[in-house]
Amino acid sequence: MERLPVPTGASLHESCGIFGVYAPGEEVARLAFFGLFALQHRGQESSGIATSDGAKIRLHAAMGLVAQVFTEAILDQLRGAIAIGHNRYSTTGSSRKFNAQPILVPSPSGEIALAHNGNIINAEYLRKELEEKGYAFSTTTDSEVIAHLIASAPRESLVEKIKYAMSRLEGAYSLVILTKDKLIGVRDPMGVRPLCLGSLNGNGWTIASETCALDHLGAEFLREVEPGEVVVVDRDGVTSFRGGTDDKKALCIFEYIYFARPDSVIKGRRIYQARWAMGEQLAREYPIDADLVIGVPDSATAAGIGYSLASGIPYTEALLKNRYVGRTFIEPEQRLRDLGVKLKFNPMADVISGKRLVVVDDSIVRGTTTPQVVNLLRRAGATEVHMCICAPPIRYPCFFGVDMATRQELIAARKTVPEIARAIGADSVGYLSVDGLIRAVDLPRENFCLACFTGDYPVPVQLEMDKLALETARNPDQSKDFCERLEEK
Repeated sequence: MERLPVPTGASLHESCGIFGVYAPGEEVARLAFFGLFALQHRGQESSGIATSDGAKIRLHAAMGLVAQVFTEAILDQLRGAIAIGHNRYSTTGSSRKFNAQPILVPSPSGEIALAHNGNIINAEYLRKELEEKGYAFSTTTDSEVIAHLIASAPRESLVEKIKYAMSRLEGAYSLVILTKDKLIGVRDPMGVRPLCLGSLNGNGWTIASETCALDHLGAEFLREVEPGEVVVVDRDGVTSFRGGTDDKKALCIFEYIYFARPDSVIKGRRIYQARWAMGEQLAREYPIDADLVIGVPDSATAAGIGYSLASGIPYTEALLKNRYVGRTFIEPEQRLRDLGVKLKFNPMADVISGKRLVVVDDSIVRGTTTPQVVNLLRRAGATEVHMCICAPPIRYPCFFGVDMATRQELIAARKTVPEIARAIGADSVGYLSVDGLIRAVDLPRENFCLACFTGDYPVPVQLEMDKLALETARNPDQSKDFCERLEEK
């Protein structure tokens, strides 16, 4: 069933959220549930948890939000001392039940379960290689390619198998892996996606995409998993291995702009503070004579406050968000569907009417949602609408775990800034500069991937890459039959 088709304010789609816990004596399935609950913002298509009791791995995954997928009865069946979990937004492979994670695959030393955040750009090549060796696939994701590559690696120990796989993988991957007696965290050598390690009540360990998941469980944040690191948690504690090295570091800058929760900390910088500073920098780079500043909720709220304080223009919450739209599988009837963005945002006309507005948003991607927001504000009586954007113009697609758009769909790849303003119906548009963004994040430029702004990718990519490549590599009839067989399973 399709998700409610109301676009987000940014027209960006989240990368996935992953979580792992090693805690003998604890109800690990419930810990994983609440860890995923804290990471729900990173993916809302499907959710899953796998647990191990030392002898058997149990798995439950389905379409929907964490609270829709799991019940008390299901969690009671997921017994064990170790658990991993996954919230998915599809970046490779369609949004279907057979692509839900974690993924469970056999290996010579026993089954392994794997959950993945990122995108493997050579997955199609690796999958063909594995299929020629006789490996059968039950999903159309690059994550299953990683799992089989690890399981089939010509090495003895699991850590050496992971190192071998890392030498073959190209792209972005933060992983949590579960065996019958181990929890393993892996981060690619460029560190594209975040991953952190925490201590739980002195007798357990957690691995998560963001620190906010640790906070919800009362776990102590210890450190980030370093790029290229393999962290193994078992009865002996935590052991670290160097799995790969890369001189180039490429943390996705959009973790600070949009993806990560405001209360998370990445590389010592709290996301809320970085977004606040983006708004302040925007006010310096793009001053506007206006009456009010508003931030498009929720990701641009902090930036809107920063713009207000730096400019001296009052800030107000004049655009209210229904946080549950887009979180349901109930299809709206046509009349409601035609309302579009009004289902998600409701302006307070008595606050807006007769006012010149600075509207701070995190990004403009395709330019399909922003015109609806501008029109909504004008209908509420705004006399001027000036869009101030925390991200520089997005001119290139992402191939490292963000389902953004093709280059042909990106409005900034086709239009100048004045043309974009006319296209979205705004009086003006101001983008934060790349230098200004780096200044706001307050970390060295060489730490980040800025490819969606500059086209300078950390590794070579094909600009025509397709998220459904592992489904459409066959001829159309074969692809349809393949997906239908997986759906039936």
